[in-house]
Amino acid sequence: MAVSDGEQLTVVKDQGLVASVFDERTMAGLVGHLAIGHCRYSTTGSSTWRNAQPAYRSVGEHMFALGHNGNLVNTEALAKEAGMLEGTITSDSDLVAELIAAELAQVEAPRFEGIEPPVPGARGTHLEQAVAAVVHRLEGAFSLVIMDETRAIGVRDPQGFRPLCLGRLDRGWVLASETPALDIVGAEFVRELDAGEMVVIDDDGVRSLRPFPDDAVDPHLCLFEFVYFARPDSRLYGQSVHQARIRMGEQLAAQAPVAGDMVMGVPESGVPAAEGFARASGIPYGQGLVKNRYIGRSFIAPNQEMRARAVRMKLNPLRENVAGKRLVVVDDTIVRGTTQRQLVRMLREAGAREVHLRITAPPVAWSCFYGIDTGDRTELIAHDLDSDQIRAYLGADSLAYLELDSLVMATGAPEAGFCDACFTGHYPVAVPVTLRKHVLEDNEMPLSEDVVQPALDGTSA
Repeated sequence: MAVSDGEQLTVVKDQGLVASVFDERTMAGLVGHLAIGHCRYSTTGSSTWRNAQPAYRSVGEHMFALGHNGNLVNTEALAKEAGMLEGTITSDSDLVAELIAAELAQVEAPRFEGIEPPVPGARGTHLEQAVAAVVHRLEGAFSLVIMDETRAIGVRDPQGFRPLCLGRLDRGWVLASETPALDIVGAEFVRELDAGEMVVIDDDGVRSLRPFPDDAVDPHLCLFEFVYFARPDSRLYGQSVHQARIRMGEQLAAQAPVAGDMVMGVPESGVPAAEGFARASGIPYGQGLVKNRYIGRSFIAPNQEMRARAVRMKLNPLRENVAGKRLVVVDDTIVRGTTQRQLVRMLREAGAREVHLRITAPPVAWSCFYGIDTGDRTELIAHDLDSDQIRAYLGADSLAYLELDSLVMATGAPEAGFCDACFTGHYPVAVPVTLRKHVLEDNEMPLSEDVVQPALDGTSA
């Protein structure tokens, strides 16, 4: 967290659970009226203290802190251009902070006096002009929150890959990546920021700026947010994520019917979809698994052994509910197949007669480069196996995926614009072939001008 009392910024960050890092003693020292906080999910740069956020910089009399959700795709090019490939910068978020600091150093002159600011509506404040100058150079996914001593700034990339919303709290304002964060602090949801929008919050309230040219704005919200990543009580594109997942299950029941004795969901995101499947199919809904709430997302564990162990720790079957039954098991996605293979085995060991898997998304066959750590494409089970081969590997009696068109329709906002690259290989923003998680920490690979630009049929070109 970074907190301002109007004159000074205080930044506290560490590795570990929030409750461990921010105890009562730590919180007592964070005094102020303006703050940002971030739990970092590492997609560029290791999970280290150095890469924890918010990133902080001090330039002359200016101090600022920055939080970033997403993943840049031109990190290496920007770092090379700025002469930062020597290990001093180790994440794309830290790189953005360094670029803003460099702009501020020039603005100190002050560079913008007597000329038009780089974005219409900017009032000559150094930080917002520096931010506006830098975001033009960024490519990929970035929802940013930035603060100095007296103001907060929010920016959403021109594709709007990652969510960012605005809320009202008493006489103040809140920016958050998901709408439930507003509910938790008692704020009133105002609206989602548009793709390519920048808002400045200061003593005068909220101002909306448009730092990107109109032809650069092309909304592509991550479709995986609806399927899995967003909390069920979130709202995206004005739609309830929970209701969207129920509709996914209903669509699945119509698209891939199967005879069964009980429909069950894999916690958490598979549960509302299972309810929808049961409602549409007429098969009774029941609970087949208990989730350990203290175990995190197993698909992002660093290796296969740890992912398999995490599944066993996270999920446990209710034997009395599943024994002797033909189960329809609804889950959100199959990434590496670790979770589902372990799951099918556990259900059979608990006495299930049949296990039919129904997945609320198409096969994940392409890596995400915009903020979800799916790993290298060769780690994805759908990369080189077809559906029947995957079914056999998982040990299921049948397997069916929700078709992409049906998934988009289930969101409730089919015309709004989505990124479906992990399902189709169609990347809205071109991706350099050298892009990798540790691009700024391990530079043995040369910078390449080649980019991943999949052909329209989904094959790599």
